Amino acid sequence: MTRAFCLSAAILLALAGCREETAADLPPPVAMTAEAVGHYCQMELLEHPGPKAQVHLTGLPDPLFFSQVRDAIAYQRMPEQSHMIAVIYVSDMGAAPGWENPGAENWIEATGAHYVLGAEVAGGMGAPELVPFSDPEAAKAFAARHGGEVRRLSDIADTDVLAPAEIGHSGAPSGDDDIDPGTDDSLTDRLRALTRDEES
Repeated sequence: MTRAFCLSAAILLALAGCREETAADLPPPVAMTAEAVGHYCQMELLEHPGPKAQVHLTGLPDPLFFSQVRDAIAYQRMPEQSHMIAVIYVSDMGAAPGWENPGAENWIEATGAHYVLGAEVAGGMGAPELVPFSDPEAAKAFAARHGGEVRRLSDIADTDVLAPAEIGHSGAPSGDDDIDPGTDDSLTDRLRALTRDEES
């Protein structure tokens, strides 16, 4: 019995060691700079308000940046990926200076975040957004002010991120929190122009 217990303990320790080694092998998040551009829009991320995401692909040195968290999660769930995803990092909006400035280095793993889904906020591309927080209480407080509900990543349905989104989704009303989800009229105009170009 003692021998069986020791064997079980040894196996558990080995598995724990493997998990730690795997986490240590994950590429670290990259600070967002003026050179970072969105994977889909190819526009500078710093021009867009709201949370951002970076997707690290196995075997590639640089991450793909996304102007909206919703777009990064949609990318993860699309079946046409050519590379394995090593890790996704998202902006921790609880540590963000504000909605217009989501921060350059306050990244958290997407799987560990608490997301506000369905809030009356517009993301960087003017579409509904998943607003990530490391602190569940901060997420609940944001949802109480701006609507929506708090979910973990595994509880967000594919239809929540893959369904077509209306560009120009209304921003949240001005609140008393530091994260003020506003709108960027010049960005909206550029997006409308892009849409017209694609249709013509």
